[in-house]
Amino acid sequence: MTNRALRDIRPKALVAWILFAVWSTAASGQSTASTPPQVSGQELAAAVQDLRAQVQELRATVAEMKSEAAAYRAQTEQLRNELADMRTTAPLPSPEPNERASATPGGDTVSRKISSLEETTQLLESEIRTQYQTKVESASKYRVRLSGLALLNLFTNHGYVDNLDVPSYAASSNTYGTSQAFGATLRQSEIGLEVFGPEVFGAKTSGEIRVDFGGGFPAGALDGVNTGLVRLRTGNARLDWSHTSIIAGQDSLFISPQAPTSFASLIIPEFGYSGNLWAWTPQLRIEHRFDLTDNQNLRVQAGILDNLTGEPSYGVRRPVQGGESSGLPAYAVRTSWNTTVDGRPLTLGASGYYSRQNWGFDWNVDGWATAADWNIPLAPRFALSGEIYRGRALGGISGGIGQSVLFSGNPLDPTTDFRALNSLGGWSQLKFMAKAKLEFNGAMGIDNPFSRDVHWFPSPVGYYPNALAVNRSAMANFVYRPRSDLLFSGEYRHLRTTAIGGINSADQVNLMMGVLF
Repeated sequence: MTNRALRDIRPKALVAWILFAVWSTAASGQSTASTPPQVSGQELAAAVQDLRAQVQELRATVAEMKSEAAAYRAQTEQLRNELADMRTTAPLPSPEPNERASATPGGDTVSRKISSLEETTQLLESEIRTQYQTKVESASKYRVRLSGLALLNLFTNHGYVDNLDVPSYAASSNTYGTSQAFGATLRQSEIGLEVFGPEVFGAKTSGEIRVDFGGGFPAGALDGVNTGLVRLRTGNARLDWSHTSIIAGQDSLFISPQAPTSFASLIIPEFGYSGNLWAWTPQLRIEHRFDLTDNQNLRVQAGILDNLTGEPSYGVRRPVQGGESSGLPAYAVRTSWNTTVDGRPLTLGASGYYSRQNWGFDWNVDGWATAADWNIPLAPRFALSGEIYRGRALGGISGGIGQSVLFSGNPLDPTTDFRALNSLGGWSQLKFMAKAKLEFNGAMGIDNPFSRDVHWFPSPVGYYPNALAVNRSAMANFVYRPRSDLLFSGEYRHLRTTAIGGINSADQVNLMMGVLF
């Protein structure tokens, strides 16, 4: 049977299947007619409405299948016509002349074109045959895109760190008291799903969800460090008009959009507690773009966020935090000027943040931050990016090395005193694009809670075993992408942390291989 015959049979077979299903349903209904169920008029109307909706959906599906099949048939027919024209204008000669003609440039060109058209035709016919076997649809019938990154990290550490594979600061000790370690992990791999829906009120609708395996480790499991738990990173729904967008869900911190380039630190963004404000937090925000010229625009973003304060979570239950107990969300706003220089983006942004916090016993704090960020192309191969902030009680968005307040003693004792942490921090990165597939990055960052706040109490109590006073980080890496779906990277990172009781330092060398899909 020919391919064309197979294609013609599929729609007919589908229609026959539909008629058979309808006939079976009718026959089943007749066989039970002797004992009709008691059905109210409202239920009958609902059933009829549901049947009509299913029929309409089926008709839409059949129409879509016919449209796609017709498009493929048209492309195939066009290629066949081109092939026939080629054979007509340049007929294949007899065997003996062909040997002579194949030695000429014109003969080679015609033969190559004919061979190419034949291969393309065969490939297209194969795609037609497998079209409905490989097509993936969501339950809502809208287009879904799967993406992700399978990433292996090999690393070696020198010095004590808070987290073996993705360190944030240098610690004073570890479990075994050894200052050198080697390990590997795949828990920084990511999986994402995006769905693209219909237009609603003139806006394009879309949604996405992204997870990694940085949600901790199963308790008591042997080799549990290699079975990282799935963790929600981001997930949101969007309404996008030409100049305005509404975003609802859990997303990155929009007042801090820049981040150092690194595949060694994805579970926690690079410099996450060294001057890079970040949080994946539930939020509702609106964005609007004002076009200034063809090449310049002003972007304004504003929204409310879950009022987090950086306190650790406990088990499977969710206790109230200091920000949430205020009964108010956190508020944030950002404005940025955007343009391009030689086709490369240039962005300058300024942000503000406010968080009302209630720590119990009438301990109220006004957390706040002002920040500036930049991404500036310096030369054809260089770019400078970074961020600087100043604020207070910002542990929920990783400011103050993740500390919002310090206590003089037990936080549950009403006689205990407390003090909110003022802090200043930032980071900057220089990028060098050696080639289109190879880049080098160098960056430094610092988070510096004010000394007067850290030393306000003789023995301050916070989230860490010892209160952290300063955290500095520096890194250098390369990223090589021989293909769009393959990457290799290597990174050196140095950490230097000042805590109550001393100064600690650590180094990490990280080698990475990743496949994007």
